[in-house]
Amino acid sequence: MVGLSAFYVSSRTLPPVVAVFNGLQTIVVAIVANATVSFGKTSLKGFGAATIAIFAAGMFGLGVSPIVVIVLAGLLGIVIFKDTAVATLGAGSASNSRSMGSLLIIAAVAAFGLGLLLLLERKLFDLAAIMFKIDLFAFGCGFASVPLMYHEIVEARSWMDAPTFLNGIALGQITPGPIVITATFVGYIVYGLIGSAIATASIFLPSFLIVVGVVPYVDKLRASIYFTRASAGILCSFVGLLLTVTVRFASNIPWDIPRAVLAAGAFVALLLKVEIIWIVLVGTVLSMFLL
Repeated sequence: MVGLSAFYVSSRTLPPVVAVFNGLQTIVVAIVANATVSFGKTSLKGFGAATIAIFAAGMFGLGVSPIVVIVLAGLLGIVIFKDTAVATLGAGSASNSRSMGSLLIIAAVAAFGLGLLLLLERKLFDLAAIMFKIDLFAFGCGFASVPLMYHEIVEARSWMDAPTFLNGIALGQITPGPIVITATFVGYIVYGLIGSAIATASIFLPSFLIVVGVVPYVDKLRASIYFTRASAGILCSFVGLLLTVTVRFASNIPWDIPRAVLAAGAFVALLLKVEIIWIVLVGTVLSMFLL
């Protein structure tokens, strides 16, 4: 991803590259729209779930921070999903002292690193903190990070414009990694090679800490009715957040017939379960000729 980001920075003004990304931006809209539909199918079960999704879409559309929306959705889930069943579980395993020790060591190293960044270069600290926060609040699927990253990078800090962010997502779809690898692109644009390294480490660190620290207690969490209801509410909110960010992505594209055809074709292909990498590769070729 670092190599692709460097290539983008050095060649993004060349006419063939411009044409390719003009097409890939429409395909990204289709990809995020498909993620919204997929998330909705699995998360929206009933009127209460749809209400939370609509609430999240409206709040995010009005400019409220998606993190605030997620927290509110969790609280709404506790209130709305009163009939949510909680699995009856056996006795949980004893706490794993080795896992907790590893968690404390990793957390201490991470905190020390953040402290150094704060002292040495505030922009790198902000980059690390933002990526850490995004991964901490985004769960359910990788696409849940897209609204949060878009808000923090494009809207809140204006580190890049929306089309450039779309280009970063498109580059990420060429790689075999998850969509959160877009963080590497963001870090490279913001602060070069060291920025890409810090952004990449920061976007994956919370998930790693959670796996190490929370897994030994996952049965207890699943047995908590409040945790179950809040999680359901948060998952519903991501449908609304993804819907809003899809609309915002689409509004930044100068639509014409070739772009509309590319987007529609990509969306249909995704519904038919075609691999994203093939959609991106075919879209790249078509964009060179159509745009």
